[in-house]
Amino acid sequence: MGLLGGSYNPAHAAHRRISLRAVRLLRLDEVWWLVSPQNPLKGSSEMAPLAARLAQARRCAGHGPIRVTAIEEALGTRFSHDTVRILCQRLPKARFVWIMGADNLAQLHAWHRWPELLRIVPVAIFARPTYSRKALTSPAGKRFARFRKPARKAASLAGAPAPAWAFVGGALNPLSATAIRQAGAWGGGEIKKRSVT
Repeated sequence: MGLLGGSYNPAHAAHRRISLRAVRLLRLDEVWWLVSPQNPLKGSSEMAPLAARLAQARRCAGHGPIRVTAIEEALGTRFSHDTVRILCQRLPKARFVWIMGADNLAQLHAWHRWPELLRIVPVAIFARPTYSRKALTSPAGKRFARFRKPARKAASLAGAPAPAWAFVGGALNPLSATAIRQAGAWGGGEIKKRSVT
């Protein structure tokens, strides 16, 4: 299973695209969207209620191999490290891969217990516009450089012992939740039909 954490404020087509790409390239059964009650690194002033973000994420995910969850609320966890550790304990036969965009790798060193997260679960990093170089030269990218697998071996991540990670390139989608909010196309319910660039 792939784990794609985030605020999903709101979920959008790029989340779905990266998830479907991860299923194909990493040979996953499904991807779980872990909709965070509150990202510890983000303010709550612009955060839509969890119920609204979950509903939008379910509409965006559609049918197929994407499962939208509020597992962090159910587990009472705030940090990715804690969520993943508990999931691995409760589902010992499952093989998880943490999925993130290059923008998150670039600032992973600000996450709670980030080195331990990379030692618990393999990670697939997907390229994002303007972030690739910054991500690969970030503190996390440098510290775990020797555990990086070539992109062509990304399909082996689910069976690889952590730490292991791969950087996956490809066509870049500039869509972001921040851009959607700044364009006024997300009012905490449905995304309004408005152009977002």
